[in-house]
Amino acid sequence: MTREATIEQAAIDWLTDLGYVHKLGTGLPQNNTEVVLTEPLLEFIERQYPHIPKEIQTLAVAELTNNVGADLAHRNRDFHLKLTKGKEYAYEDADGQEKAVHIYPIDFETPTNNEFWAVNQFSITGKNKRRPDIIIYVNGLPLVVFELKNWYDDNTNLKEAHNQIGHYIKDIPVLFEYNAITIISDGNEAQHGMYSSAMEWYAAWKSINGVDTVQEDDFQMHALLFGLFPKQRLLNYIKNFIFHEDHNGTLIKKGAKYHQFFGVLFAVDAAKKSVRPYGDGRIGVIWHTQGSGKSISMAMYTGILRSLPQLKNPTIIVQVDRSDLDIQLYENFVLAKDLVGEVQHAKSTDDLRRLLSAGAGGVIFTTTEKFRLKQTTDEKLGELEHPILSERENVIVMADEAHRTQYGLLDGFASNLRKALPNASFIGFTGTPIDSKDADTVEVFGNLIHVYDIKQAVDDNATVNIFYEPRLAKLHLWNEAIDEDVDELGETAEENPSLRWAAIEDAAGSEDRVNKVAADILGHFTERTDTLEGKAMIVCMSRRNCVKMYNALTALEECPEVAVIMTGNISKDPLSWNEHLRTKDATESMKKRFRNPEDPLQIVIVRDMWLTGFDAPCVHTMYVDKIMRGHTLMQAITRTNRVFRDKRNGVIVDYIGIGDNLKTATKKYTQEGGHGQPTIDIEQALELFFNQVEKCRVFIPSEIDYSQWKVLRDGDKLLLVKKAINVILKSDEDSEDFMKAEKSLTSLLSIVKSQPAIQEFAVDVLFMQHVSKAIRNAKSVTSIRNEQKEKVKELISQSIESENIVDVFAMAGIEKPDISILDETFLLGAKQEKNGLALKIELIKNILKDEIKLRLHKNIKKYTSLKEELEKVIDRYHSNALDSYATIAELVARAKDLQQEDERKQSLGLTDEELAFYDILAAKKDIIKEEGPIQDIVHGVVKAVKKNLQLDWTKKENAKAAIRLAVKKELRGKISISQLNEILQEIMLQAEGQFGEWSA
Repeated sequence: MTREATIEQAAIDWLTDLGYVHKLGTGLPQNNTEVVLTEPLLEFIERQYPHIPKEIQTLAVAELTNNVGADLAHRNRDFHLKLTKGKEYAYEDADGQEKAVHIYPIDFETPTNNEFWAVNQFSITGKNKRRPDIIIYVNGLPLVVFELKNWYDDNTNLKEAHNQIGHYIKDIPVLFEYNAITIISDGNEAQHGMYSSAMEWYAAWKSINGVDTVQEDDFQMHALLFGLFPKQRLLNYIKNFIFHEDHNGTLIKKGAKYHQFFGVLFAVDAAKKSVRPYGDGRIGVIWHTQGSGKSISMAMYTGILRSLPQLKNPTIIVQVDRSDLDIQLYENFVLAKDLVGEVQHAKSTDDLRRLLSAGAGGVIFTTTEKFRLKQTTDEKLGELEHPILSERENVIVMADEAHRTQYGLLDGFASNLRKALPNASFIGFTGTPIDSKDADTVEVFGNLIHVYDIKQAVDDNATVNIFYEPRLAKLHLWNEAIDEDVDELGETAEENPSLRWAAIEDAAGSEDRVNKVAADILGHFTERTDTLEGKAMIVCMSRRNCVKMYNALTALEECPEVAVIMTGNISKDPLSWNEHLRTKDATESMKKRFRNPEDPLQIVIVRDMWLTGFDAPCVHTMYVDKIMRGHTLMQAITRTNRVFRDKRNGVIVDYIGIGDNLKTATKKYTQEGGHGQPTIDIEQALELFFNQVEKCRVFIPSEIDYSQWKVLRDGDKLLLVKKAINVILKSDEDSEDFMKAEKSLTSLLSIVKSQPAIQEFAVDVLFMQHVSKAIRNAKSVTSIRNEQKEKVKELISQSIESENIVDVFAMAGIEKPDISILDETFLLGAKQEKNGLALKIELIKNILKDEIKLRLHKNIKKYTSLKEELEKVIDRYHSNALDSYATIAELVARAKDLQQEDERKQSLGLTDEELAFYDILAAKKDIIKEEGPIQDIVHGVVKAVKKNLQLDWTKKENAKAAIRLAVKKELRGKISISQLNEILQEIMLQAEGQFGEWSA
């Protein structure tokens, strides 16, 4: 029976393979109330710094091991900073000259200069006497602690190892002043973490080299030791991948997971090859899924870049595309200042220019829009081009969510950035995959460096799984006279048919439906929080619907505190929305409240805000009442996937039918790679672009000179546009043709926007776009009668009612499963031939369609009836939802097939190994001569095969012959001789497939 000691010995053996020296603690000459081995440390310093006086060497040993701090966490940080950054000492040499030396207790550059010991059976006396299983000493410093449990003991597990570390911290805290990494293992599982971390923050190290597929089936301790403990790698991890966050005096120690370590490691190598003058400035792209610690990876990467000698104290610009993301990422970097140093935040365009024009070095945060041109004023002419701010080659731009930022735009902030920093290098960090629409991302940043997708993050417990729960609020149009009611709003409504369906997409916001969905949400949330503390987000289609949902929820008894988070426009928004319109500071305050699990704010209602770049780990449920697709959908739902206390999953409750969209997006997020190349020939696209510019120019009178467009004041721009549209609007045909020409030009721009050749046409494109928009507005009547539209919206809202919310699976008579968005059956969801359950869903869909009966009289008007349009919308709403659920039902059926297979195996009394052989014989039961159950023959055949197996038998003809003979003997007399060889061939094929990798 394997004992705890054998796991310990296995770890020591593997560490020895890695060059560590095994030492028995019982043989170390050390007072067991102390944990630092001062003699090896002094010997190291004497070897490394032989030129300094003996008293300085002795003083260094004393100061490097005497840690200052009010508590263990602060003492641990004090030691870690001394360990990784060293200490400065002044002394006089033999000639009396003043000298200075920077002393490190470890040589991080040359691992062979250090002593690595794996020490076991070393007892330490504190409050109680304790003996950790293994301690890794480097130059006499106890940097790693292992606590191991017996693999085969039913009464022990990983949590007990973690719990034991907790007791060590209480009993022998001095050991953990020096601790960099803690390892816990129950034999089967092995995880690393920081000594002070809760159990959920410990993690397996699943890759040995970061390149190959993760070691899913490997022995975890083996993968951990050979993946993290090679000497150079361990020292790199300790120096660059561990830091302490200071939260108002409370320290939280954090360390990289394997995907962060390897992703950053590969990105550092890419920078060494790509940063100018070594390369073309395109470092690459890191894709690490949302919630997996992307901001921490960015901070660790920044810290390493700043320390690389070949970069000569680089300037790191962290660039984001929205101010809220800017603030959040900046705050994360400030917390990681032990790694990145001081961080500067550009508060304005002038501030950014001042920071970038200064000397080398530092970390600067900015939003893309701060790379703006200065406009013309009464005192000063505006800028035609962005000025160069720095021509240095050691400027590195780190773009957050790289493919959302429109690099290469003809006349945009990102284009200005590249003009401001012509020799900068670029790296992109993203949580979403790059697809063909983002092909310019690869052109700007380079190729993918490292991928860590959502499935791997869930497998690693870096994020929690997300479950999907479909629900449906069925709609009905009860107001048969809605057309007449609209007509009564005013005679002009008839002149403007678009008014009749201007608000159709607000059908989901009908008051009756919103009330019922709100009641269902409250019931669901109450039930969920009965067993799991946490918070929820509700996503609605429009700001109007957000307010309606708030009113409906807060009108219910026992509703917790709810808030609407949305932008506002006080010149247009109703006064009744005023309570939901907040200043930037007030919104930040709400954000802090919602993130705090103890704060009574339990639910927030949003349309777009907080669906990206917002982390609140205590959120465990999202109620979706808005159609979303692709990375927008994935960004949204991953608000629920953060690790938090006892939270084991996030739940998405779907009221509008996003199931198919979710399946499609999830498949993309779980396939390695995720980037595409443009399918159009770029030279051909450029030619089309140039031709289209000429087609647009034809419409602009020659006397209109827009060449100085960029430096004109806003008023002068308006006059110039007005002059152009006065000419074009004289002809309806010219107006239509110009708008079509400009639309084609803008479409081509999206393809060629990264090509330098288009820069000279920037002013043309900008002017054409402004003129086209002005013409469109001038010809449109949608800017008037807004009040009428609002009345139509309210009429629609009041004319649609909803039944009670239904559980779609219950409606279809299907047992309700928990479907993870990463479940294989969910990901297989491409619709194929309809089976019984799918047909059942189709039947339900048709019944719903019949409920929307078209009882219109023949409509002789030239415009479409609003009633007809509304019925189409309701039909589409139901179809969208039920199509989504039909897919799910189909997948559930497949899962049930698997369950039936298990039941069949049990009822036949067969093992997994025997079932396939049974199917071979059962398919040919007409040639079986022996009476009785086929299972009896199967038992004998499988026994005959297994009895004759040997190592590599499929490669040995005599071994295969022996098996054939044994099976023949077993079947002789039971099967017709004429058919024996045919069935024997099938049995041998099955045997090779099933037992081909056999080992004793």
